[in-house]
Amino acid sequence: SEAMKDILVELRWRGLLHQSTDERELTELLSKPQTVYVGFDPTASSLHAGSLLPLMTLRRFQQFGHRPIALVGGATGMIGDPSGKSQERNLLSPAILEENVNGLREQMSRFLDFTADQPALLVNNFDWMGSWSYIDFLREVGKNFPVNVMLAKDSVKTRLGKEDSGLSYTEFSYMLLQAYDFAHLAEKYDCALQVGGSDQWGNITAGIDLARRMHGKHLQAMTCPLLLTSDGSKMGKTANGAVWLDGGRTSPYEFFQYWYNVPDSDVMMCIKFLTEIDQDECMDLEKQTLEDPGKRAAQTKLATWLTEFIHGAEALQTAEKAREILFGKAEITGMTDAQIDQIFSGVPSGEVTQADLSDGINIVDALAAAGVATSKSDARRTAKEGGASVNNVKVGDDKVLTVADLASESTIVLRRGKKKFGLLRVKG
Repeated sequence: SEAMKDILVELRWRGLLHQSTDERELTELLSKPQTVYVGFDPTASSLHAGSLLPLMTLRRFQQFGHRPIALVGGATGMIGDPSGKSQERNLLSPAILEENVNGLREQMSRFLDFTADQPALLVNNFDWMGSWSYIDFLREVGKNFPVNVMLAKDSVKTRLGKEDSGLSYTEFSYMLLQAYDFAHLAEKYDCALQVGGSDQWGNITAGIDLARRMHGKHLQAMTCPLLLTSDGSKMGKTANGAVWLDGGRTSPYEFFQYWYNVPDSDVMMCIKFLTEIDQDECMDLEKQTLEDPGKRAAQTKLATWLTEFIHGAEALQTAEKAREILFGKAEITGMTDAQIDQIFSGVPSGEVTQADLSDGINIVDALAAAGVATSKSDARRTAKEGGASVNNVKVGDDKVLTVADLASESTIVLRRGKKKFGLLRVKG
């Protein structure tokens, strides 16, 4: 049917089709429902911004009537893929891997429908590889791999050229394992297409080769570009490390801010690669970015769409509220402790008792207690100069805090000047 063919049209206008084995054959293949797989590395129990692109790509395949397989590399994760890595990887224990796989499954269900008529599958390659003996592996898989072909792959060549890091035999063997995954999924699930980032081309084509030699199968491959900033570095990295999809590691507010701060040169790529915003709206946002970059229309749309998609509508509201509070002058009232914690993660805080609050706490003591001022004299000076705010409302140096000043169940938010926040928490 015509509708089925559209997945390639969709991927093309989004700029997601980087390489493919044979575009004519691929178009023909995808005119009927197919099983397609993408591999994920289980080195953590959460996915991060780098996983958004492959996950959204799998999701698009499912929306166009194909069956997605998300493969979590329990076995390969124990070894580590040398592609794009400059040094050896740490090896993970089976228990940690299992924990990671369970965390990933939960997050993936936001993207993939595991209960549809054509349900997505989550498979773990440890299930078919964990019991292999070394002899079996050499006989079944190893004999199908010419070493000269492996040495010619870019991922191997770049590492061999480095004298200090080199490449261990274990990592060198990685390609055989990933290749076997494709051959296995082709046999067991009739999976005819593997999709991955452009750095996976060598591993994917090795799988096509192996499935031909082992099973006489004719498979296809497609890669997407990597999510790189215009200066060539990986997106989704901040000074504090990765941007995680787990709200406990990267709060929805920080997540929102990350995408809101994407430069104009990268924002349209992010929208096309990572969201379901359609072509007409994309053209409109592109135009707005050119005509009025100061408005940040595209960035706002990107941040809003992704935050709501990953964290839900409520978290998006909290993130937007956080922006008003931190950058605007919105008064802080009627919030929950949980919301305050999320907005002000990493802000200094001090504790006072219920009794203290009933007696009333002078603003000078409060600023010092919450760590917003370095000392009482520093706090006094701040308050006298009009630099103190309670819940984003300016107060004088005679202000006394009472129960009426609670912004949430047990927290008062203090602010010094424009930027420096501190929390006063009321305990028992």
